[in-house]
Amino acid sequence: MGAWWYRNILEPGKLPLLLALSAFVVTFAVTRVITRMIRAGKGPFRNVTPGGLHVHHAVPGVVLMTVGGFTAIAGGRTGWGSCIAAVLFGMGTGLVLDEFALILHLSDVYWSKEGTISIEVVIMTSALAALLLCGFLPLGVDGLTPDEEHDRLTAVGTVVVNLLLAVVALFKGKPRMAVLGAIVPLIALVAALRLARPVSPWARRFYRGRPRARARALKRAYHHDLRWSGLRRRVDYLIGGAPSR
Repeated sequence: MGAWWYRNILEPGKLPLLLALSAFVVTFAVTRVITRMIRAGKGPFRNVTPGGLHVHHAVPGVVLMTVGGFTAIAGGRTGWGSCIAAVLFGMGTGLVLDEFALILHLSDVYWSKEGTISIEVVIMTSALAALLLCGFLPLGVDGLTPDEEHDRLTAVGTVVVNLLLAVVALFKGKPRMAVLGAIVPLIALVAALRLARPVSPWARRFYRGRPRARARALKRAYHHDLRWSGLRRRVDYLIGGAPSR
């Protein structure tokens, strides 16, 4: 375990990324617990409203991201300074992305149906950070044996091809499958081969003169949403809380 930790986390300089990801997930989870307690009127927590102005938690989040980001740039990737900066940046990102829907709509939609997009953004961000942590940057380790070097180069090639498939999936209007596919190759391959969503850039570019393909895309999107939108909505509500009526 010690050797694995050194080779895969410490030596490639991924400890700040691990700390940032951990701080991001923990901050988001704690924030959601607190906001749900405030909404239910339980516990000691209350909204911050100095002078009647509701200060959203994205505000301290921006401050933490700014401090952490500039500290990291000034201090490099090594030392305690980079670790502290990573924690601050992760905490700030968790607070800001928890209110991503508010920033997108420029309206307080936190407890509305539109607010669930924040949950999806947090999940996708966590998946991308985990991808970076688990091997998207497999180079940067010194003293490798020939077998280890060959394995890492093979991994790099696999990741590059997989990312290209994920990009195709993204242009086909499948952001969730693109993010998951960046981690699981089979998902990226399936998403890249299947029909695009009817409103995606891929469909606008390649289905314009193909009415049959566009009709099939519309039919498939309809049945897909009918089957999975309810489950996805329940998962979002489970994590972030159900919208207000």
